[in-house]
Amino acid sequence: MKYRIVSSIILILLINACTTRQVKRLDESTQMDLSGRWNDTDSRLVAEEMINDGLSRRWLTDFFEANSKKPTVIVGMIKNKTHEIISTGTFIKDIERAYVNSGKVRLVQAGEAREELRDERADQQEFASTQSIKKWGLEKGADLMLQGVIDSIVDQLDNRKVVIYQIDMELTDIQTNEKVWIGSKKIKKYIKN
Repeated sequence: MKYRIVSSIILILLINACTTRQVKRLDESTQMDLSGRWNDTDSRLVAEEMINDGLSRRWLTDFFEANSKKPTVIVGMIKNKTHEIISTGTFIKDIERAYVNSGKVRLVQAGEAREELRDERADQQEFASTQSIKKWGLEKGADLMLQGVIDSIVDQLDNRKVVIYQIDMELTDIQTNEKVWIGSKKIKKYIKN
């Protein structure tokens, strides 16, 4: 009986030793694609490429010549129409980072972050000193809004699959509804299980 218990314990320990998980920290710019799904590398590279393309087009020079200032951009909805769950929030942050780091446009807050700022400004009206209170009506209005869609096409046969991600983005003049830039990027992945 003791022999069976000791043998069972040793067997359990051996099985656990063989399935020990290892974790290794990687540089954030390291490209790894384990599953073939949309990942952080796709998000960062697409955001940088799309924004660099958009900022190299004629609309930027035309805007500056007509207004003698940098355009102010707000990033609107990026819709996920893929077959996967994609965090569009991280993609939007990659886009915003690329815009700000370019130095060519001004970027204003959108959505929940803008509402949080407005809530803080409202609280200051009641609780802040008159010297430090921030005034209403001085927000910088956006000249242009960037919107986009991430879509996918899947072609699968047996244990092989090709996934194409298509990212389409549009920059629109808020005053006139004129589309001043349209960009598109495709990523194609071959996955074999």
